[in-house]
Amino acid sequence: MSPQQKLNLRKALAHACLICSVAIVLVPFLMVIVASLRKGHFPPSTLWVRPDQLSLEHWKFVLGIPYQEIVNPATGELRTIHAGTPPLLWLWNSVLISSCSALGIILLSGTAAYAFARMRFKFRGQVLSALLILQMFPAVLSLVAYYVLLDYIGQHFRLLGLNTIPGLVAIYLAGISINIWMIKGYFETIPVSMEESARIDGASQFQTFLRVLLPMSAPIFAVVLILSFIHAMSEYPVASVVLQTSETWTLAVGANSFLYEQEKLWGRFAALAVLGGVPITVVFLLCQKFIIGGLTSGGVKE
Repeated sequence: MSPQQKLNLRKALAHACLICSVAIVLVPFLMVIVASLRKGHFPPSTLWVRPDQLSLEHWKFVLGIPYQEIVNPATGELRTIHAGTPPLLWLWNSVLISSCSALGIILLSGTAAYAFARMRFKFRGQVLSALLILQMFPAVLSLVAYYVLLDYIGQHFRLLGLNTIPGLVAIYLAGISINIWMIKGYFETIPVSMEESARIDGASQFQTFLRVLLPMSAPIFAVVLILSFIHAMSEYPVASVVLQTSETWTLAVGANSFLYEQEKLWGRFAALAVLGGVPITVVFLLCQKFIIGGLTSGGVKE
């Protein structure tokens, strides 16, 4: 086999792998979209739909638009369907909780990571190890503790009790251990000499952190923001325990309410799932330039 043939074979294999990877991602997504546009409540199982099966009833329900459906096909009797709690309210709750959680995680984990990366204090190594060990246990194991704590706090300070958005955000902010490790590792790749130069020029430690270290660390903060936002948008177990009324539900909890044991409303579930991907896509597009800028900026020259 000639070198040109080997090169063509490698290109063909690479393209085949890429096509398969894209298909693995896109095919389930397209099936969900088709299910949201199909009349009736059928699970995502096909990539096409007949013209006579097309319907926007699920999207109208999700967007809070009243629509009519046939009750009796023989008589043509119609009834108007209204959404009880607007699913758009669940979307707003999810975006609010995810945004507050992501920004709070960046603030807390960023400052803590700076302390662990640049300062030397007693029990520093032990605290880092403890944070890593705590991260090994999922939040589901602490559901009972979360419920009891929020119930007790709510008796004295209602704003942070059960069935409140700030209470759920407070729980999400507790899971910053892995983010501290990620940001600390990134901080340690930035030469200390750059901060020392700023200190020589008269900058305080806070100014070096704010004006030197933070701008250079934009890629890792963008990654933490995206991951934290996605986690809060899709998290279900903790949110289902803390949020107990439909007015405070997140999108994940509200979508699960469509899957009754007796009847599974797959069409509404699919439409809500597609709608839930919009905020994540917007956040990713907004943070993309920071990630790409950090990856293409090259190494730091001393």
